[in-house]
Amino acid sequence: MRLYRLAANQGHAAAQCSLESCYAKGRGVDKDEKEAVRLYRVAAEQGDAGAQYCLGVCYDNGRGVDQDEKEAVRFYRLAADQGLAQAQYNLGTCYADGTGVHTDEIQAAHLYRLAADQGDVLAQYNLGLCYADGTGVDKDEIKAAHLYRLAADQGLAEAIHALSKVTLGAP
Repeated sequence: MRLYRLAANQGHAAAQCSLESCYAKGRGVDKDEKEAVRLYRVAAEQGDAGAQYCLGVCYDNGRGVDQDEKEAVRFYRLAADQGLAQAQYNLGTCYADGTGVHTDEIQAAHLYRLAADQGDVLAQYNLGLCYADGTGVDKDEIKAAHLYRLAADQGLAEAIHALSKVTLGAP
């Protein structure tokens, strides 16, 4: 903790992220979500995608800050623009659900694709759902099955179930 704090105080973004994680989870220090948010913010302002994503999660869930869906979207977008798969997935979910932004199924599918291409299991599954239903993309059961298979191979139960329905033709 002392070394993390020393490096964090000198502006080292990775140390700030490690320190904020300790505060967020109560590892080596008392759990303090407000201090974690403060540290996330410092690293996020330096352009750290991981901190931007974590700050988005904090705003999304109201952890250490008041819940603010638009701020969550703003930070997810900053991290997603840097290619962070988890942020791309979360931002895609915001567009799919209309959380903090207007619903945009095409944008949701696009963001899911970006994250799915990086191996994000939830993005693979959700993009599979998009193809199965024709939501934001042209309906394509073959692509849906392929994406379900990718997610199922990573052990996602929902994907295994969806894949069995597609391959067996079950309702």
